[in-house]
Amino acid sequence: MSSVSSMNVSAGAAIAVTVSTRSRRRRNSWLPFGLLFPSVLLLGLFTYLPIARVAVESLYDKPHGTGIAARFVGLDNYLRVLGDPAFQQAVQNNVLYAVGVLAPTLALALAFALAVQTSSRWSAVLRTVFFLPSLVPLVAAASLFFFIFLPGVGLLDYYLARIGVRGPNWLGDSDIALWSVVGLTVWKNAGYYMLFYIAGLQNVPRDTIEAAMIDGANAWQRLRFILLPALVPTTAFVLVIALIQLLTSVDHVVVLTRGGPSNATNLVLYYIFQAAHENFEAGKAAAATLMSVAVLLAISAGSLRVLRQGAAGAA
Repeated sequence: MSSVSSMNVSAGAAIAVTVSTRSRRRRNSWLPFGLLFPSVLLLGLFTYLPIARVAVESLYDKPHGTGIAARFVGLDNYLRVLGDPAFQQAVQNNVLYAVGVLAPTLALALAFALAVQTSSRWSAVLRTVFFLPSLVPLVAAASLFFFIFLPGVGLLDYYLARIGVRGPNWLGDSDIALWSVVGLTVWKNAGYYMLFYIAGLQNVPRDTIEAAMIDGANAWQRLRFILLPALVPTTAFVLVIALIQLLTSVDHVVVLTRGGPSNATNLVLYYIFQAAHENFEAGKAAAATLMSVAVLLAISAGSLRVLRQGAAGAA
């Protein structure tokens, strides 16, 4: 009897342990979802729900100030946006703006990172100097450059006059205004992207660089054949951040030019602002917004794919 009783106790203990283990596993399986729930809730309320609302609004047209109810127009708002010469000009400006900003910004960011990657007091000072513009709010930076670009009396024209050069109307000439905005953006963002390149340079194996130096590779050859391939994931990450920033920043355009002269600096985001708050065409603004979101998603997906390929190649 005692042996049977011991066996029953052992069986009961084993069942209890099994039940406890299953219960613990069940709790552990739900734990990640519980931790993610607040973030998912906030994303749903403040990101995905507004996108869904904009998608619905883009299918309707509601004349402003007429009291007429919104009517369903389907894809008509998208066709109106695509056929609007102002939107076409804004897209062209955005492409030129992105191309004009990305190349010099990434080149300067990499050059700054190479110059300050060593740990020294002088490098720390240079890092602070290079990074300082990124701490300035975009509106404040635009206000600063407004005084720099003032024709005749601005800081830039003052120093050009010292060497006998007469500066153009930096913000009033339709052929130059967009490139003036490009100069402001490059000045502000190069130091910020420098930080990512500094982090990427820390992951480049020092043994590889030393081996190349022993083999007689000069600085340009080390940069071209070792550093740049190793920095492909970093460049892809910086590229997607830079593109998103270029498509979602419009404060400097509002301060400097308000899209002028002759729509020469009118970017897509400012076009959306004009359609919604100046022309009161909410349907067109929603359609343009949704197309911008689709472009941002495509850019992000492509850049992340390059990032994964670069990481796999490095591995």
